[in-house]
Amino acid sequence: MNTNYAGFWQRFLALIIDAIIIGIVRSVIVVPILVATGLSIASEAQSYDSDDPSSMLPILGTIAAMAGITMLISTVIWVLYYSLMESSKYQATVGKLALGIIVTDASGNKLDLSKALIRNICKIISSMILCIGFIMAAFTEKKQALHDMIASTLVVKK
Repeated sequence: MNTNYAGFWQRFLALIIDAIIIGIVRSVIVVPILVATGLSIASEAQSYDSDDPSSMLPILGTIAAMAGITMLISTVIWVLYYSLMESSKYQATVGKLALGIIVTDASGNKLDLSKALIRNICKIISSMILCIGFIMAAFTEKKQALHDMIASTLVVKK
């Protein structure tokens, strides 16, 4: 088993590379939706009656719905990208490949899709607590973040 664990800064740089890639993909998907919504809101705004503030409710509802849909789409893209890439024959995302690191299970084996999904869904927990779950990788013996501990995975140098 490979015990040459990838450090926090390597993982962080890989995250930045992957964020750029995901940002481009997300923009291609989300921007047209937001443009269509903006046009819809603009047409609704023409019927706004300044004497009746409740006429603004449909516009606010549309904005809130689109914010929720955009967040959901973004989360699904992130989870699928990471899970599919880390369970592939490469065992890594593009960012991790660029830095020569891979993701394995606790025994050093390739992840299956279900384990990769668990790991990446647990990243939501790691980020919800002020990203402390990610920062833990800098201080644990095996350089594991919280989501790695939950899913029993390791990030190691090739």
